[in-house]
Formats: sequence, C-alpha cells, structure tokens
Amino acid sequence: MEVSVISIGNSKGIRLSKIIIDKYNIKDTVELILEKGRIILQPKSLPRKGWEKAFKKMHDNNDDAPLIPDVFEDETMEEWS
Repeated sequence: MEVSVISIGNSKGIRLSKIIIDKYNIKDTVELILEKGRIILQPKSLPRKGWEKAFKKMHDNNDDAPLIPDVFEDETMEEWS
C-alpha cells in the first residue's frame, strides 16, 4: 500500500485510513519499530490494563484467596533453611 507523506507543522507524517485503524484496533498510540531498512507500526498493547481495578474488586468481594495452599500438608520447609 502506498501512502503520501504530509506536512504536520514542522514535522512530516502519514495518514492511516479508518479501515486500517479499525482493522488493527489502533487507539491512541502505536509502537514504532525500526528494523533493517523497515519501519514497522504496530498497535500499542497494554495487556495488563485494568488489572489493578479487577484485583481491587476481587479483594473487596473477598474473592482473592489462593486457589492452592502456599505450603502443602506433607511439605516441610527444612530444605529451604
């Protein structure tokens, strides 16, 4: 795909069509990767976004107990001493 480089103030930039923005789920920022003669744009991923709020909600609902015990009944801690 060929796109034109346009002036944006004292800088240059490119425009991405709405179709591309929607298809690749581009929000506010993209990651710019420079690689041997290539410039790669990829959507900025925030995989842990919202975790803090979810953990707080779990805590408030007393739903944050461990699923398995930290120490098993037949386990001794001697080897760690």
